[in-house]
Amino acid sequence: MALGATIHTFTVQLADVDRGVYEELVLRVARHPSETDAFMLTRVLAYCLEYEEGIAFSEGIPATDEPAVLVRDLTGRITAWIEVGAPDAERLHYGSRLADRTVVYTHRDPAKVMAPWAGKRIHDAESLRVYSFDEGFIAAAVDVIDRRNTATLSVTERELYLDLNGTMLTTSLHEHRID
Repeated sequence: MALGATIHTFTVQLADVDRGVYEELVLRVARHPSETDAFMLTRVLAYCLEYEEGIAFSEGIPATDEPAVLVRDLTGRITAWIEVGAPDAERLHYGSRLADRTVVYTHRDPAKVMAPWAGKRIHDAESLRVYSFDEGFIAAAVDVIDRRNTATLSVTERELYLDLNGTMLTTSLHEHRID
C-alpha cells in the first residue's frame, strides 16, 4: 500500500519590509513521502518570500507540468513560475515561456544546481533568478519542524529572521544569475 502525504501546518506572521508585505498566513502543506523536509521547508519559504495575490502551492510531485509554487492573475494566467530545489533546464525553459517571471529557491549548493543548465536553452535566461540561503540554515530549521508550526518571518534588506517554533534563525538571501 502506498504511503500518503503528511500534512504540516504553518502559521506564519510575515513582515517583508523589503516589499511592504505584512500578512498572517495559515499554510497547510502536504509533504509527499518522496519529498524531504528540507524541500518542504524551502517550498514554504519560497511561498512566503514571493507572497502576493494569486499565489498557491501546486499539487506537488504529482503535478509534473507545474512548479512547486505559482502565481496566477485573475484570468488564471500564470504570472510567476517558482521552482524549488534543482529543476532541470527544460523545466525552466517551459516555465519561463508561460510566466512573466521565473524564480528558483534552492536548499542546495547553487553552483551545483545551476551547473547542468550551462549551454542549455532556457527562455529569457537572463531574467531567471536563483535564491539560496546561508549554509546550514535550512538544516537548522528542519531540526525544529513539527506537524503544527508557528513562525515569524521578517525580511529586511534581504536578511531573513525566522522564529520557528521558538527557535530563532537568521540567514542572508543570496541571489544568483545564470552566466
